[in-house]
Amino acid sequence: MRLEIESSADLDAALLAGTSLRGAVFQGVDLTGHTSTLLEADLAGALFLGCQITPIVADRLHAQRALVFPETKRVPYALYRRTLYTPEELFAGFDPSDASTYAAMHDERVYQHYVSSGRGLAADAFESLCRALHDHAMCDAREEFVRDRTVVAVMGGHAMTRDEPGYARVMDLGRRLARRGVLVTTGGGPGAMEAAHLGAFSAQHDPADVEAAHADLLEAPNFETREAWLAAGLRARARLLEAGEGTPSLGIPTWFYGHEPPSPFPTHICKYFANAVREEGLLAIARAGVVFAPGSAGTIQEIFQDAAQNHYTTFGGPSPMVFLGRTYWTETKPVYPLVAKLAEGKPWGERLACVDTPEEAVAALGLPQ
Repeated sequence: MRLEIESSADLDAALLAGTSLRGAVFQGVDLTGHTSTLLEADLAGALFLGCQITPIVADRLHAQRALVFPETKRVPYALYRRTLYTPEELFAGFDPSDASTYAAMHDERVYQHYVSSGRGLAADAFESLCRALHDHAMCDAREEFVRDRTVVAVMGGHAMTRDEPGYARVMDLGRRLARRGVLVTTGGGPGAMEAAHLGAFSAQHDPADVEAAHADLLEAPNFETREAWLAAGLRARARLLEAGEGTPSLGIPTWFYGHEPPSPFPTHICKYFANAVREEGLLAIARAGVVFAPGSAGTIQEIFQDAAQNHYTTFGGPSPMVFLGRTYWTETKPVYPLVAKLAEGKPWGERLACVDTPEEAVAALGLPQ
């Protein structure tokens, strides 16, 4: 592992310990106050991502064949973030009482830039590289955040409305998982994804506060009108924050589906441009298992992607796959029998379950007590 320097304090600690900076990775650090140190250090093979450096240091780094990737103002997003997004950052500029401010919201401005620069297929090499660098930083921040945590992913349809019974059921699942010390993660969007995060966020709140927050959401039960949907979500979140701090969870949405606003209830948001990177990574970190709530094509894609990871032990041993809703997954969308057949005789076949209640789903995950 290369030494990673993500702050001036990291650099000072490395210097104090006498650690070599040769081949180190510097990310998003203002190094203008360390000019004399950098001029004397051996920085051969070092990597500088979005750092502020003086011209004389830049010349020395070039001479030592270090790699320097500068930040750019030509795109409305940072290429070398050290941390995940917060809801406050993504929703900055949006006033819930004024629908017209949705276009000024940071998340929407990035999405409109994404659309105008070619959507999934970027119009030019510069934009493609910027997106890739941003997503690389997201992967790095995500791995640091989930390290040493028990992670369970909850997958399910974005079309699930806030007023249907399935939403409350997934809320209950998220709450139960968070109370077990699990980090709940989802695709970070509307529907079942939001329900899981709301349950996790409010895991330690008084039931009356949760009920009041859910009532706020019912003012806009689906995201057909994004402005009203998000405004109701932010009001519910503010109500819960007044009553107490939210329990951490991780949303992993994508600008590829930018017409779907991200839910305001995950405390940490890892947002990507590349949906393929997002999907693979989301399932990969859920080593404690994945619960599949009812969903359509996207959820079914995730089921078979998770099955492939388990089948080929891509990320170590198999992790549990729990299907929430027996009738749905055996009759309405009869995916479970096929997955069970695929797993027949394989170690991961022992990690499958099809259940009806959140309580059964948590039990099927086999989480440590």
